[in-house]
Amino acid sequence: MFLQRFGAYVIDRVGELGRFARFAWLAAIAVFTNLTWARWPRLGVQLFSIGTKSVPVIALVGAFIGAILAIEMFDSFATFGQEHRIGGVVNISIVKQIGPVLAAVMLAGRVGCSLTAELGSMRVTDQLDAMRVMAADPIRVLVAPRVVACTVMIPILTIASNLCGVFGAWLVTVKFYGVGPERYWEFTEWMIDWFDVVNGLTKSVCFGAAIALISCYKGFHCRAGAQGVGRATTEAFVTSFVAIVMINLVLAKMLNDLAVMIGM
Repeated sequence: MFLQRFGAYVIDRVGELGRFARFAWLAAIAVFTNLTWARWPRLGVQLFSIGTKSVPVIALVGAFIGAILAIEMFDSFATFGQEHRIGGVVNISIVKQIGPVLAAVMLAGRVGCSLTAELGSMRVTDQLDAMRVMAADPIRVLVAPRVVACTVMIPILTIASNLCGVFGAWLVTVKFYGVGPERYWEFTEWMIDWFDVVNGLTKSVCFGAAIALISCYKGFHCRAGAQGVGRATTEAFVTSFVAIVMINLVLAKMLNDLAVMIGM
């Protein structure tokens, strides 16, 4: 009985992965072969909702994360008389890992759940079927602009998170603990180069595309009723978070190996 249930579960998960792959393929075709999604009434609204409205919360959280890291690290570094190196260590962590992941998690929570609930409500009320009856492809009209907006805006949100995180760490290290600002920025410049910045932004682009595709897919395939929409929203966030961690692991290895190859 256990093996039967486990086998059915595995088959169901494999089928779900196949359906998602087909959905992602259709979304990619809609993005690259038909530019009707680029009309400003469709794309502009998503850019504003996904990007501009997310800046305050991401900036605030980024600043607090940078400040917290500086506070936690100061005593350890001060024990060895290396407190002036905190800026470099904290800021490289923010630029390469914390900033992109933080922006992606916040985007998954704030925007991904909203996309799933919106599209799920349209599915439950048969609005998606009505669009198909009127010869309007829902993936081209609804999914493509959201995927593009998430992919385009998340690097900007990552930059905002990075800058605020660096500022938060600077405020604590320099203003509260009295470390010289020249030394703070000196070691930051020494530890961070252009490849580290590109590293983080590359990850953020992949995170944004994954979040948008997962959220839209869950909305398109949610079950009927309010409970179905709620469950799809929860699944979208959980799946997006797992995808962020997995993508980060793979890209961290690939980009670090690439840095070694090019001598960075």
